[in-house]
Amino acid sequence: MRAVAVVEPGRVELVELEAPQPGPYQALVRTDVAALCNSTDAKLVAGRFPGVEQYPLILGHETSGTVVQVGDRVRSFQVDDRVIGGLLFEFSDPRYASGWGGFCEFNLVNDHDAMVADGVADAEHGWFEVYEIQRAVAADIPADEAVLMCTWREVLGGFGDFQLDADEDLLIFGAGPVGLSFIKFARLLGLGWIGAVEPVEFKRQRALALGADQVFAPDDPAISQLPQSRGRPLDAVIDAVGSPAVINAAVPLIKMGGTIGVYGVLADPKFTLDKSPGPYNFNLFLHQWPTRWRERQAQRKLTEWIREGELVGSEFVTHEFPVEDFDSALNAVHSGEVVKCLVRF
Repeated sequence: MRAVAVVEPGRVELVELEAPQPGPYQALVRTDVAALCNSTDAKLVAGRFPGVEQYPLILGHETSGTVVQVGDRVRSFQVDDRVIGGLLFEFSDPRYASGWGGFCEFNLVNDHDAMVADGVADAEHGWFEVYEIQRAVAADIPADEAVLMCTWREVLGGFGDFQLDADEDLLIFGAGPVGLSFIKFARLLGLGWIGAVEPVEFKRQRALALGADQVFAPDDPAISQLPQSRGRPLDAVIDAVGSPAVINAAVPLIKMGGTIGVYGVLADPKFTLDKSPGPYNFNLFLHQWPTRWRERQAQRKLTEWIREGELVGSEFVTHEFPVEDFDSALNAVHSGEVVKCLVRF
């Protein structure tokens, strides 16, 4: 099978490996479409993802595919089901480590619910927490929307982690796929004023199209004056970039008891927070890893929005490439011209 390998930091190749064989609680999945994660995949390719040092590695964690074989203890998946979240952690060639390993022609999903029911959802039996969000998708959900659920579920789950409520006013730093998803979901969930800060003009325009009330370039002095110009501080600021500078810029913008929510992995193990410009009390939430039960529950609401036409993949996907042209996909992401890029197998 074909697999996307980072053979060394900065160099990606398409390699041939043997297809995996499913175990008793696993289903073998033929990958239909994958989505590049602009942050995690870019850091893995560059050799800058915290804690990941072993190369070569097999890339990818956002996939949609079709079940072609099931293990004898699987109850949640059937042949021909569309599923999301397929990964691989071991490969026929032991030289390769796993960068979640989803960008393979075939991968595996694990039946979390069956393992729980049988009392084997533990490390001793090979269970891993990501199994909880390897799920079948309703047959009427197209593959392109299905693969975007890998991002959408986590973002929608973040609303719970950040304790965001209807009618609250929200400023989002970053209008990539995560930031735009926050904007779209905030509008659908009935939040109040929504602002976005983004350096790229076409992404600012897309933020407006998806529901933002106002957009700003990062150097716009109007950002620091928002509490004065709006007559009140913000309820929450979301850092969809993962930057200590953004976190500190958010402090003077939020109300007493307000929220700063950081979505994604901060590259540096330490950062300095200047709390002096902010209120005495505020919340700082670091969402560096998904809360799996929230992510799992989010799939139901996302399915409803897709069926109702409220959530459309084409609003987020700007590029797509065949897997044979993976370098072009990476170059497009690096250029900043991509919102979300799909890769077809």
